[in-house]
Amino acid sequence: MTKKARGDFSDRREKRQVHRSALADQRFRRYYPASWFSSLGAWLLRFLLGWSAWELTESATWVGIVGALMLAPALLLSPWFGIFSDRINPLRGLQLSMMLHGAIALVGALTTYWGLYDRAALALLAATLGVATSLHSPMRLALVPLLVVREALPSAVGYSAMSFNIARMIGPAVGAALVAQVSTVAAWLTAMILFSVSFWRLSRLTVEPDRPVAAPSSYTSQFIEAAQHVIQRADLRLLLALTALNGLLGRTLIELLPALSGQILRGGSSELAILVAMAGLGSVLGGLLVSRQTADLGRLLRLVCLAIALSSVTLMTLRTLSGVVALSLWVSSLSVVTTVAGTGCQTLIQLNTLPHFRGRVMSVWTMLAMGAPALGAAVVGVGVDGFGFDWVSTVAGIVGLCLIGSFYARRAVVLATDTP
Repeated sequence: MTKKARGDFSDRREKRQVHRSALADQRFRRYYPASWFSSLGAWLLRFLLGWSAWELTESATWVGIVGALMLAPALLLSPWFGIFSDRINPLRGLQLSMMLHGAIALVGALTTYWGLYDRAALALLAATLGVATSLHSPMRLALVPLLVVREALPSAVGYSAMSFNIARMIGPAVGAALVAQVSTVAAWLTAMILFSVSFWRLSRLTVEPDRPVAAPSSYTSQFIEAAQHVIQRADLRLLLALTALNGLLGRTLIELLPALSGQILRGGSSELAILVAMAGLGSVLGGLLVSRQTADLGRLLRLVCLAIALSSVTLMTLRTLSGVVALSLWVSSLSVVTTVAGTGCQTLIQLNTLPHFRGRVMSVWTMLAMGAPALGAAVVGVGVDGFGFDWVSTVAGIVGLCLIGSFYARRAVVLATDTP
């Protein structure tokens, strides 16, 4: 790395100690409403698919499969969509994502109306949503840094997490009310309208990439270049490992909320909506905590590791709980710490990644943040059907505590990094 580049990066590190609100930037303020509508639509879709998975099958295994289908495509597609986001204006990619999400909602409405919504339709829509999410996440992660100055990046990540997770509360509540008081078709159509409004808002935003859009090399060569970059960076490897661990622990249990509600509470759509809303409340608090952080690498890393340790301890307490109130508080607490860990890792990686690698590196983060819970949901769903939630959550908590101790011992590779 040249002396000038090293000096520029040192200057940026000094600025990391300054807190700045993302809402001070006009472009972020114009983008923020679009993210609200898309998040509301996404959580309404996820609620409908999760609820219908339990309603159709009453099987934790099937709920785990549907959760995996909604997330697993990230394992295969996120790196390629990450390359795509480095080659185009990510704003255009988000608009395409809204069109795909809206189409999923429309198909859900039509199959439900015509009486064709069965396990095959459920699996197909869940997998298609997984593809749409794999497209959406790298585009969003590449776009947000273009909307704010560097000092405001932790704030932007935190605010984005807050809107996403407030939508986690409102979306399922709206879905449950529509299903109970109007019809399931109305719930699907409401999601389609939300995505249409988000598309309209995004079409009114103008953003220029901070690197050349045109790519001089092929997708394969760019993929190899990004893989080599990540492999050579000990700090990125550690942060990605923390992301995966967080996904395999608390995030996996959050993905299994339909089965948790059905097996422990013997509840229906209303009980599930309460648990999902409480998960959203916890995530809002976690996002708010991250939004108040400065861009201090050491402090953020300690916060991430503490959050994962608390997540492990929380998992071990599930066997002591009973009743909707206790379980709701437990879910909310688990969501606080998993959100802090996830958004904290995302912020750290964003801070350490050069613009021309941003989409590709963040696509790896997306792959792990979504793929790890997908893998966990599929495996844990089978384990829960065989042994129950109490046993599975206790084992997961013990393993998590052991691993986070090992990862924290390697924290110096992040704190000692001088070059991105």
